[in-house]
Amino acid sequence: MALSTSTTTSNGQVAESAADAGPQGRVTPEDLRLALRAATLYYLDGLTQAEIAGKLGVSRPTAGRLIARAKARGLVRIEVVVPPTLKDDLHADEERLIEERFGLTEAVVSGHLGRAAGALLMRRLSENDVLGFTWGPEQVAAVTALTPGVASCRTVVQLDGAMSTAAYQTGMEFILSRGADMLRANAMRLPAPLYADPSTVVSMRSDSVISRTLEAGRRADTMLFGVGSVSTSTTLFEGSFLDTRMLDELVSLGAVGEIGGRFFDANGAPVVTELAHRAVSVPLEDIRNCAKTILVCSGPPKHQATLAALRGGLAKLLVCDIDCARWLVNQ
Repeated sequence: MALSTSTTTSNGQVAESAADAGPQGRVTPEDLRLALRAATLYYLDGLTQAEIAGKLGVSRPTAGRLIARAKARGLVRIEVVVPPTLKDDLHADEERLIEERFGLTEAVVSGHLGRAAGALLMRRLSENDVLGFTWGPEQVAAVTALTPGVASCRTVVQLDGAMSTAAYQTGMEFILSRGADMLRANAMRLPAPLYADPSTVVSMRSDSVISRTLEAGRRADTMLFGVGSVSTSTTLFEGSFLDTRMLDELVSLGAVGEIGGRFFDANGAPVVTELAHRAVSVPLEDIRNCAKTILVCSGPPKHQATLAALRGGLAKLLVCDIDCARWLVNQ
């Protein structure tokens, strides 16, 4: 951060205010000199307000008012400078625009999504949190980047079923075991498929282990997940959880993405199909109600789903690459 002081505003004149005026309602050179001196000592020399008060022979509250007066009158300009060597790695402007546009708590734009997601998660976790994960490559990358001893939580819990008839590795066992190890937490597994017929789903929910895990997931304090697109390139299709008939139906009903096997439209609203009654996962409404939801997005095919999730309030925090960030800003 670079700081500079100036005795003029952008139009070359010092703005006048009755609140800052001298005894006769005017600004005196001494008023400006003291304000400028206080600002210089505070912003450039790094002195505390108490130190400034002693140096200028005024009270501490007066020193604070002098600093505030200098800023209000345009005597101080604050500039945030990104070093040229880091311009490809730091994207503060895009992060701020995304936060403002979608009302996010925080957006992180990085070329190393797993590392950035892991760092964000460790900063946001509290030691008594229940942390929920869906399965997917972004989640695997995030827990791989966790550092032991930096953060902890009470429990890590599986938010969606992962069993499949295909020889497809969801990564859920790795996510839970490494997450629990790195965060010194208990692990709650969901021994169930992502989809089952409705009667089986009802039966499974009466099982004590499954019902306890689903309830813990629904009440999780923090959730980390990715999004899936509605196409044959999605992990759900690759893992044989969906077929082309199901995808065609979802597209016809306006679905653009999914979280934990729960599909939503362009505004992030649930798309109600047969799959919604067959899903063994935390409902979208519980995700929306969670205070700390971290969405990790990678790759252009997931841009539309990410946009819809943000519009629907399904994520409070976002980790994405610069291409996704620029695409979101332009929507």
